[in-house]
Amino acid sequence: MQARTPWQVTRSVWFAMFMREAVTRTMTDRLGWFWMIFEPMAMIAIMVLIRSLISHSNGLIMGADFIPWMITGMMGFFLVREGMMRSLGAVDANQALFAYRQVQPVDTVLVRNFVEGMLRTFIFLLFVVGGLLLKLDIFPDNAINAMFAWFSLWSLGLGAGLVVSVAGTLVPELARIVRMLSLPLLIISGVILPLNVLPHHALEYLMPNPIVHGLELLRLGFFEHYRMVNGTSLSYLWLFILSLNALGLLMHMHYRNRLKAQ
Repeated sequence: MQARTPWQVTRSVWFAMFMREAVTRTMTDRLGWFWMIFEPMAMIAIMVLIRSLISHSNGLIMGADFIPWMITGMMGFFLVREGMMRSLGAVDANQALFAYRQVQPVDTVLVRNFVEGMLRTFIFLLFVVGGLLLKLDIFPDNAINAMFAWFSLWSLGLGAGLVVSVAGTLVPELARIVRMLSLPLLIISGVILPLNVLPHHALEYLMPNPIVHGLELLRLGFFEHYRMVNGTSLSYLWLFILSLNALGLLMHMHYRNRLKAQ
């Protein structure tokens, strides 16, 4: 029998883990699909209600209707957040698989992030179709830019997941801190409140957050007349993404044996 190449072995490992993760993520919990759809719906409904009670504006946010603006931001943020949070427990959850020398800790993070990204993309498409049926202006004006921004956010979640999967496994206290960051990130990333209304000196502290740049670019892809936050940069976003992914991969290479022995 002809020996398989390293790529063939890796591809087989990824496919087997993908099937395992997909079944676990979608079939184990009967309410899994419900919560993936209900959580953003509930948050959007709450924010629309709050805005309707405290504001009498026409629902526009710098060139975009409020509800579509909220949906795109919420789904983009959840893509990053879940990519990071799901990766956080990937190594511990798959410890038994490390008995097979073909399986490496980094494989668990890559596959889990891919599965989560596919699910979030499908749910986002459901929201877009549902919004169109409700006559919302949520069809992307520039589909190429919108898809690239979505891919950028997906890559950002992967990079963050690679880093926290190592740090959180080796130092459990860091994992608790990362889980606590979800709500603060939601607020400072411009998901529920437009950052354009903030003064310049406040934006100086918020713009280093790469999620802001990804969400603004995603919204620009959907709404061609949308006024992005000053300082939004695709170059900065991708420098951050590449640096984060490189750091995460290096950490996995350096701590590979320690991760297997946890």
